[in-house]
Amino acid sequence: MITGYVSGVFDMFHIGHLNIIVKSRARCDRLIVGAVTDEVVEGIKGRKPIIALAERLEILRGLRDVDEVVVDRYADKYDMWKELHFDVIFKGDDWRDTAKGRKLEADLAAHGARVEYFPYTSHTSSSLLREVLSGLAHTPVAPLPEAVEHDTFLAPATCEVCGMLRLPALSV
Repeated sequence: MITGYVSGVFDMFHIGHLNIIVKSRARCDRLIVGAVTDEVVEGIKGRKPIIALAERLEILRGLRDVDEVVVDRYADKYDMWKELHFDVIFKGDDWRDTAKGRKLEADLAAHGARVEYFPYTSHTSSSLLREVLSGLAHTPVAPLPEAVEHDTFLAPATCEVCGMLRLPALSV
């Protein structure tokens, strides 16, 4: 039986996250998914995730391709291997041919485990979503119209002031 492990922040869960989990599941018999702690993320990226760890864990637990969800407290995934003894870790290919990727490959190979890489989903990422949301947060929004008093009426009609469809009140 091959045990696989995939680790990530899984902040603002999106199609890239789903892709790596589904692809990972297809390459092993049992899949463990680790959600990285806020502290580790802040240490690596310089900012905390938007979605709380407890919520990220629940999202992952709700996926049919995930057999077990764990909290990943390590920047170095070899430390996670020491706890879980998985056979293969799945990473995005943005790790391939990097110092951290080569180190992980060597550390795991010494114990008969390996790293498999999948294409990184470059068109969708949490960093891109964060950037878009940040831009929207600084975009002025027109104020809502003042509250409108609606008259009593008998038939459905559209309010001339706010455009809302008004339905007749039901008498009980």
